[in-house]
Amino acid sequence: MVAIAYVFAFLAAVLMVQAISGLVFSNRDRVMRVNRRLTMLDAGVPREKVFEALVRRKPGTSAISLSAPDLYQKFLLYFRQAGLEMSPARFGVFVAIAGVFICVAGATVLTSATKGGVALNLLMSILGGVVLAITGGAFVLSYLRTKRLRRLEEQLPLALEVVVRALRAGHPLIMAMKLAAEEMGDPLGSEFGLIVDENNYGLEFRQALENFAERSGSEYVRFFAVSVAIQSETGGNLAEILANLNKVIRDQQTLHLRVAALASEGKMSATVLTALPVVLISYLLLTQPTFYTSKFDDPIFWPTVGVTMGIYAVGQIMINRMVNFKY
Repeated sequence: MVAIAYVFAFLAAVLMVQAISGLVFSNRDRVMRVNRRLTMLDAGVPREKVFEALVRRKPGTSAISLSAPDLYQKFLLYFRQAGLEMSPARFGVFVAIAGVFICVAGATVLTSATKGGVALNLLMSILGGVVLAITGGAFVLSYLRTKRLRRLEEQLPLALEVVVRALRAGHPLIMAMKLAAEEMGDPLGSEFGLIVDENNYGLEFRQALENFAERSGSEYVRFFAVSVAIQSETGGNLAEILANLNKVIRDQQTLHLRVAALASEGKMSATVLTALPVVLISYLLLTQPTFYTSKFDDPIFWPTVGVTMGIYAVGQIMINRMVNFKY
């Protein structure tokens, strides 16, 4: 009887673990399938607020947005392409806080000045901390934007297949886009949903696609917008056009992956060679400013700095032309 009890206890434990794991993984799959736009709508957020939060057409109220609105809109678009919900001003605050922490950390290991004075060395240390914080923030933004753009372009062929099948089944294009928006995850699912929302608010479908192409920053999305615009003017089988476009995009992505694999070593070398001098000089300014301030009085120091910066700029141009090319 004891052995039978142990067997039943073991089976009960196995069934309980299987049930719990099934609930956990099914809930995770459901969450992964739902994009941010649908999540906000399910939470009861009004459709207008969802559209305003994701598209961010609300004018800024910061000093930068009021003094330089065009520059602010470019920053806002870059943040939008990176998938960040915070505003550029708030991101700048976080970068400033990080710079303060870096400067405080550098001040704890700051070597005593022998030449140039304490104030000058402290100023150089602060400059190094600021450069490190700005470089880190720019790297994070670039990484997030590249990651989101890559994910969007990976989702686009599958979304076009959904649209093509819906068109062949007799659905209008806007309903096909709505079906794809409900099936795809972020970032493409939310972007397709925004296209549907803009069309429902009275914007022409062509203009909604052009806005999508501008928001995404992807040349494949621009191909999609141009194809639909041309078809709306000239007519033709839209399902066949999008199917051919889907094939072209897949071939382009295959070629892109091959080129990226061949050029990966060069791009990594370019990244290291670009960031290493800036990071190293900023670190030395932060922790050992006397390494530079003690040479300020040397007549050859500033000409050497100018020549070095010129060589660095020429090197960056040459490296970018070697690893970034169109095909």
